Amino acid sequence: MLSVTGLTMRFGGLKAVDDLSFEARTGEITAVIGPNGAGKTTVFNCITGFYRPAEGGIALTHASGPSFALHRMPGYRIASRAKVARTFQNIRLFAGMTVLENLLVAQHNVLMGASGFTMLAVLGVSRYRAAEQRGLKKARHWLDRIGLLDRADDVAGGLPYGAQRRLEIARAMCIDPVLLCLDEPAAGLNPRETEVLNALLRSIQADGCSLLLIEHDMGVVMRISDHIVVLDHGKKIADGTPEAVRADPAVIAAYLGEGDEDEAAA
Repeated sequence: MLSVTGLTMRFGGLKAVDDLSFEARTGEITAVIGPNGAGKTTVFNCITGFYRPAEGGIALTHASGPSFALHRMPGYRIASRAKVARTFQNIRLFAGMTVLENLLVAQHNVLMGASGFTMLAVLGVSRYRAAEQRGLKKARHWLDRIGLLDRADDVAGGLPYGAQRRLEIARAMCIDPVLLCLDEPAAGLNPRETEVLNALLRSIQADGCSLLLIEHDMGVVMRISDHIVVLDHGKKIADGTPEAVRADPAVIAAYLGEGDEDEAAA
């Protein structure tokens, strides 16, 4: 469903991503891994429209047929039209809003359109009331899925860290994405919270949503990924199943810091 071809991203004289190509298949969980500074988040920022790549293409094809050239689209259209959602390494909830309000904010465009940009809502037109009820139903559905329905009226910033992680994922799912991009979703979680996260991601996959994730927790990566792409210094060094990647000498060298010294000694 996602095809990245010859992706290159430069920051001045630094080539953060260098001629990267890979594919993420429909219905699978694809992990992008690599040491710190490998270019993983830069790739995500290109896919989701935060950066415009210097070279290369990023194509997304829905199972229903439409295709989108993401590298040519502004970020807000990548979310609203191409249906690509993302979360961030550092949680970006609206901390002063309630848990429920955070999920309604994700549906802002739909609700504003139904409200005639507030006029129909003021007049109490039935079209807006129906859209509002659908938005509330979707928000409550996701709160139930992540185990936070009983905290719908609590302030989001007061939730435990693991619950905030789940809430951010639920907020992303409220746009009904076909591709969910997760930037280190397990960062800072304890083992129990990590197991809850794994179950949530597997359930999202079972619903038909494809996932693309960056993750440093190799336990998470190897347990839930169908396909892994490994980067090092902006280049792809491995691409395959978890079993194949785990045994790849280039991957082992990149993570253990071996290789360069051995070559120099030789």
